[in-house]
Amino acid sequence: MRNTFIEVFTKLAKKNPRLFLITADLGFGVLTNFSKKYPNQYLNVGVAEQNMTGVATGMALEERIVFTYSIANFPTLRCLEQIRNDAAYHDANVKIIAIGGGFSYGSLGMSHHATEDLAIMRALPIAVLAPGDLWEVEGATKEIAKIPGVCYMRLDPSYSGYNTNKDRKSKKFVLGRASRLREGKDVTIITTGSILSEALEAADQLLSEHKICCRVISMHTLNPIDHHEIYVASKETGGIITVEEHTIAGGLGSIVAEVCLESGVVPKFFYRIGLRMGFSSVVGSQQYLRKHYNIDKNTIINKVLSFCG
Repeated sequence: MRNTFIEVFTKLAKKNPRLFLITADLGFGVLTNFSKKYPNQYLNVGVAEQNMTGVATGMALEERIVFTYSIANFPTLRCLEQIRNDAAYHDANVKIIAIGGGFSYGSLGMSHHATEDLAIMRALPIAVLAPGDLWEVEGATKEIAKIPGVCYMRLDPSYSGYNTNKDRKSKKFVLGRASRLREGKDVTIITTGSILSEALEAADQLLSEHKICCRVISMHTLNPIDHHEIYVASKETGGIITVEEHTIAGGLGSIVAEVCLESGVVPKFFYRIGLRMGFSSVVGSQQYLRKHYNIDKNTIINKVLSFCG
């Protein structure tokens, strides 16, 4: 995902000299070619994320479009005050790119596990995105470079959901409009971020082994949220299960529940798959932690079967 982001951003920066990238001593190898090719559009501020956000805001107020880049916890939780008071309050053109969503950096422990960022960032009046695959990363990067104001985009360093929807490449990415990747009436699985891959694999297995048809939706934008897709899923399918590599408190599941209640629709069943209690204190690979915390393919399959098996 991060490679796709920087490839797209490099093409955009070539056309628009207002685009600027700031990193907090991160991205060696990934950002090397960009820094050499466009040295006047790149800055490494060192391990100083709060300063990075302040510098980005100042440059944005001078007509730049500034992207900041760091591991998910650090450009968000460490400098929330700067994002809120400096960038968001002044509607500055700052785009926060956070790599390492969820358990991407699982072996480095809870300090590098980004499991609260979406809930916290969606409380601010900014655009919040978590693309599920490379097509969405490409579209989201282009989109947030165009729209004014602060945006937060959460990526994985490398792990990405696959996509087998052949019609998708001809479609245009639209901020706030979810991607429906599988059709089905039995249950709707709504995901955000690269955990999409687990949902797609679960849906395929449920269809082939149990004849259960799952509608799979990638909710790549959490703010603004796609109210219509959630409303239709509540009315047309047997129930809704949300899946997120994130705490269930305030994340995707909370948003879907809020939309359902405010829209006056109640799914026949509803369940949130995500981190449930406490911190993610176990270390290991992303796949290992997904299994350990019950947010993997098998968990999705078992939960669907428990409702409609």
